[in-house]
Amino acid sequence: MNHKLYLKTLSIALIGLLSGCAIGPDYQKPNTIQTADFKEGEGWKLATPKIGIMPEKWWSLYEDNELNQLQERLLGANQNLAQYEAKYRQALALVKGARAAYFPTITADVNAKKSQQGKGNSVTKTYDIGPSASWEIDVWGKIRRQVESANADAQASFADLAAAKLSLQSELAQTYFQLRIMDIQQKLLDDTVLAYQKSLSLTENQYNAGLVVKSDMTQAKTQLKSTQAQAIDIKYQRAQLEHAIAILIGEAPANFSIKPTYIVPELPGIPSILPSQLLERRPDIAGAEQQVISANAQIGVAKAAWFPDLTLSAGAGYSSNSFSHWVESPNRYWSLGPQFAMTLFDGGLISSRYTQAEAVYDEKVANYRQTVLNGFKEVEDYLIQLSTLQQEAVVQQEAVDSAKESLRLITNQYEAGLIDYLNVASTQTSALTTERTQITLLGNQLTTSVKLIAAIGGGWTTAELDKD
Repeated sequence: MNHKLYLKTLSIALIGLLSGCAIGPDYQKPNTIQTADFKEGEGWKLATPKIGIMPEKWWSLYEDNELNQLQERLLGANQNLAQYEAKYRQALALVKGARAAYFPTITADVNAKKSQQGKGNSVTKTYDIGPSASWEIDVWGKIRRQVESANADAQASFADLAAAKLSLQSELAQTYFQLRIMDIQQKLLDDTVLAYQKSLSLTENQYNAGLVVKSDMTQAKTQLKSTQAQAIDIKYQRAQLEHAIAILIGEAPANFSIKPTYIVPELPGIPSILPSQLLERRPDIAGAEQQVISANAQIGVAKAAWFPDLTLSAGAGYSSNSFSHWVESPNRYWSLGPQFAMTLFDGGLISSRYTQAEAVYDEKVANYRQTVLNGFKEVEDYLIQLSTLQQEAVVQQEAVDSAKESLRLITNQYEAGLIDYLNVASTQTSALTTERTQITLLGNQLTTSVKLIAAIGGGWTTAELDKD
């Protein structure tokens, strides 16, 4: 058989071998617990948001320009996010490396050596030059499974990046709203301090005129100083929140500040979803599934180790004992042929690796199912929390109205000389507490709405995986 016929026969055989299926199980999506609807979602269904679906930039629902600008800065400068982006690039490089195994490896060799066999024999000179190639034929689909696994790992890394992005965006929005609530609290306390200063001045004048006892004056002063201390503490809390925002957007706290404002966004309508849609919206769930896909492919890789590897090697070049006649036709050579290699005994190593691969798969399936359950729980938790806060806000508004009316009546009685200042101070404290509680409830509603949006995946969907 001449070498051309040999090459043709070998090529036909290789095509037949490569047409086979990849060894190991093909991926099937694991079953998960499903429900028709969310238990705590009744009020959610009745909500009528301005839009029917969640926008990719979900924070735009709050219609706050300052928040919009901060979110853009976060995407470009947050260093935790930069770490996840770098990890994703690493995963993509590993995919490229895995795919390289589909192709032959070609090298070029140049050798010049001297050798001697036996003492007294002449020294032999040998000169070799020429390329060589080796190609592992993917007979059993091992390389295909390795590529499948690497690609799934890259998709999981991309999902991790998306999850980190969503988490940081959520953290930024929550911190921003907490800061704005501190602004409202600060204004309330500053206004209250001014009112208490006027009350103290009036009480001092009344005391000097002999109209009230000294305890009324000291009580008014105590009330003022206590409220001033609260106002100072609010400044400290706001500064901490401002520092946290600076870090989130990649700034040093010393170089960053946000001007106070006394307007907070209204609570937006949040587009509702079904539990079945949650699997397509949360990046952590998508990432967990990609880990299952990768582990499933690794079972095929482990199983392929029981079968022989087929490597096709080829070489050509010139070999001569004379440098001057090195590269001449008579000194030309070539070689081509397959090589089968198979492990006959390894003390159970391959078997243990296969068992390990199956166990890793089971672990990833369990992790995927638990991630789905955790997702359901988070949505249910934030739905009931948001609903409860909305009910509390209605009742708290009634409490604020009642406290203001009570303060008006008590103040009138004090000015008429019917009661002492202790009653006024007690009522003032109660009124201030109810107003501060109302503001805190507003902040809790805003931050919980952000948590709910993050729990349903923000504006992300699994379609994002196909883009990369």
